[in-house]
Amino acid sequence: MAIKELIADTRQRMKASVSTPDPTLITVQPWDPSLLAVIEKSIRGSDLDLNPQNDGKIIRIPIPPLTEERRKALVKHAHKYAEEGRVAIRNVRRDTNDHLKKMLKDHQVSEDDEKHAVAEVQKLTDQHIEEINASLKKKEAEIMEV
Repeated sequence: MAIKELIADTRQRMKASVSTPDPTLITVQPWDPSLLAVIEKSIRGSDLDLNPQNDGKIIRIPIPPLTEERRKALVKHAHKYAEEGRVAIRNVRRDTNDHLKKMLKDHQVSEDDEKHAVAEVQKLTDQHIEEINASLKKKEAEIMEV
């Protein structure tokens, strides 16, 4: 029964096919033509400064050439998403440390094991945050490259 529900849920979320016929154009073809206006409005309302064109069957989204100002805006978006990733990692660390403290309180682990586990969690947190920082630095250089 769960698989049928999952398939039904996936079908509900899939509203259109998206393709990129060339690097400067994205096309969106909804399976239900009544969704054209909703999709177009959603794209216009995003903070990506895109101007979709609706011909009644398909939405064409031309991707403007990257100006210096646009590149800086994209880097700003990348920083925002990187910070969201770092916050998510820190939240996992907090939840894990809370769970470890509860286990210590319930005498499921020793104090030494809890301290070692907290140190290991911190090590993993630092490692993953560093991976995000490295990815961000690489992406920033890629975006700013002319």
